[in-house]
Amino acid sequence: MDSKTIIVMDGDQTGQELLVEALRVLSPDVTGLDLTFKHYDLTLENRRATKNEVVREAAHAMLETGLGLKAATITPEADGEVGSPNAILRDLVDGTAIVRTGRRIPGVRPIGGVHAPIAVIRMAVGDAYGAKEWREGSGMDEVAYRTESITRGHCRGVAEYAFRHAERLGVKVFGGPKYTVSPVYEGMLKEEMDAAAKRHPMVRYEPQLIDATYALLLTNTGDGMVIPALNRDGDCLSDMILQMFGSIAGAESLLIAFDEDWSTRVAMAEAPHGTAPSLFGKNVANPMAMILAGAALLNYVEGGKLVSRAISEGVFECVYEGIRTADLQGHSTTTEFTDEVIKRVRTKLAVWPTLN
Repeated sequence: MDSKTIIVMDGDQTGQELLVEALRVLSPDVTGLDLTFKHYDLTLENRRATKNEVVREAAHAMLETGLGLKAATITPEADGEVGSPNAILRDLVDGTAIVRTGRRIPGVRPIGGVHAPIAVIRMAVGDAYGAKEWREGSGMDEVAYRTESITRGHCRGVAEYAFRHAERLGVKVFGGPKYTVSPVYEGMLKEEMDAAAKRHPMVRYEPQLIDATYALLLTNTGDGMVIPALNRDGDCLSDMILQMFGSIAGAESLLIAFDEDWSTRVAMAEAPHGTAPSLFGKNVANPMAMILAGAALLNYVEGGKLVSRAISEGVFECVYEGIRTADLQGHSTTTEFTDEVIKRVRTKLAVWPTLN
């Protein structure tokens, strides 16, 4: 991608407050990048007023630029409501994979022996989500049914991205679906994982059944890994893995859509947490995940990789030096934390060129 226009999707409550902090870090006077930000109002109020038309407009804009940064939004659960904007965005940009990476946060104790980053490449569509459900019969004989589906294209996208990502990071591809119990349905992802392994022979490949994957993660010796997963499995895995590292604060979430060569066509970044209404307006919420989401997006911007690294390092250096918000047992406000990150980013980008 060579676009430097980022589609910014404004959100609700603390989600919007943290998006503002991330944009402060991404500002051209901090990054030195000639970035343009085009805003779309995805607040619940505006989604209701436009009957989700603003969500569709944001999706079409992302298809043009390839880049999106989204704040957390409220999803009302009542029937007849506007529903989830993420579901609409995924559908319209043909988002195939959701990437979430658990990583060590300085001063936060992990569990299960985890040390190196663990990335979950979750199928973003199909499977248990959106499945048709119904019941038949009554009493103790009542039966509940659900029809689920996945496509070969989505399986290939998840598998190929997993191996390319593992190759970039120098780590192994680990885990997989329960293909022994479901050789036709879940076996499709396993087939594509095996085929991707042949296309990427330099990547270490350790396929495991999903239940073994969970068990082995808890006895992990610290290896870095990438785990491709079906939608439901990936949802559960990513939540568990982020908590294994002690907090979801140190992780971003990326929605990836592919072109015909399985290269990234659209990347939309966001924080994995919600709108945190209890923290709204108090200037105490942790902006780490949202800032890291912005940093991750820069990997898809021409000339942005070095800046992405500077931002990520700046975030974790702050935490290491004790500059933390209350959720990480610190005393910094939201804006104070961001101010410190900006200082470090500016320093790195000024010093690094002198070191070649």
